[in-house]
Amino acid sequence: AEMVKYLLFSPLGPEKLPTLKELTTSEICKVWASASKYIWRQLLQKRAVEIGVGTFAVVPAHARVGEDKVLPVERPVFKPCRLLKKFYKLKCAKTKIPDETPSVPLDFEQIAADIHFRREIVERCIHETLLFFAGALRDNKEVEFSFK
Repeated sequence: AEMVKYLLFSPLGPEKLPTLKELTTSEICKVWASASKYIWRQLLQKRAVEIGVGTFAVVPAHARVGEDKVLPVERPVFKPCRLLKKFYKLKCAKTKIPDETPSVPLDFEQIAADIHFRREIVERCIHETLLFFAGALRDNKEVEFSFK
């Protein structure tokens, strides 16, 4: 239900993004750097993180070493919500997050505390960025979201 707000039937006007208009690019980057750090910490503890438009998780994989050795490894993935994929006709690699993987939402309080921002600002910044992302998907624009 959370992600339904990211299914846009009409173009996104700037009035829908008041927080992004108020913040500097540097501040927006600071919010997302802190969100990335939070997600990374959760992944290290084998928890998936839901961000409204999809889920970050760690999945089992295999790495080839030399010619005849295979090592079990884990790799981070982002799995967009099924409804989002269908609505925007996205083509994504099939990803199965193990059923036993516990899932947590973004902790806006923690993300805000790490950068000394108010929780409401962080929550609105993330929400509006995801709205902007959905608007780009709606308009068939190429989108790149990187987490460090």
